[in-house]
Amino acid sequence: MSHRSRSFSLTSAHVAQVHRAVADSGPGPGMKLHTDAEYDDWVARMTKSHPAPGTPTLLFAYGSLIWKPEIGHVGEEIGIARGWHRSFCFRMLRFRGTPEEPGLMMALDRGGQCRGVLYELPNDDLEGQLARLFRREFTYKPPNSMPRWIKVETARGSLPALGFVMNRASPSYAGRLPLEAVAEVLARACGHVGSGAEYLLNTVTHLEARGIRDRNLWRLQALVAECIERSMEQRP
Repeated sequence: MSHRSRSFSLTSAHVAQVHRAVADSGPGPGMKLHTDAEYDDWVARMTKSHPAPGTPTLLFAYGSLIWKPEIGHVGEEIGIARGWHRSFCFRMLRFRGTPEEPGLMMALDRGGQCRGVLYELPNDDLEGQLARLFRREFTYKPPNSMPRWIKVETARGSLPALGFVMNRASPSYAGRLPLEAVAEVLARACGHVGSGAEYLLNTVTHLEARGIRDRNLWRLQALVAECIERSMEQRP
């Protein structure tokens, strides 16, 4: 069966049922933010360790960077990161969740493989681009999504690319959860930037548009739709 012959179970109508206005409570107690100097250090560290100096810098996007890229790009292609997989293993108390109703966000976790999009970054002002990107991808110390050079297989061979992988030492690491448990969280959680259901729908929609079918995400979007429908039926 063709990918495009199947319709999504999760829809914008489901997402609207989860959405609510949530005030940003800011960093929680004991949470430490990265300073400008620390971000500058990360930029210097990653540019210095570039595995192929003088070649275009590639960014591997597997989730929200596909549908909401932080920086511009001059080319893109499909690639497979082996040894990593998409996983809703990043627990969120802010942004798409709250301390009272924590959310989950996707990260690249160890094991398996992940098909995503490789963006070629412009050659000019690479440091400035990375500075913006890093401020988007990690906020607290220790960073949840760690910048790392990974290998990505493409039609023209294996290429080094910058990816963001889950830091398992982070207190926000939720481990490997059953899809049913993830669905229950995404069907309820919402923060000041939106809901987990919205994040999931945006991701699977844009992956599908590029011919990428992640089996777990496809199953997950159906489970989230079911959870939201059950919740609607139980409302007075």
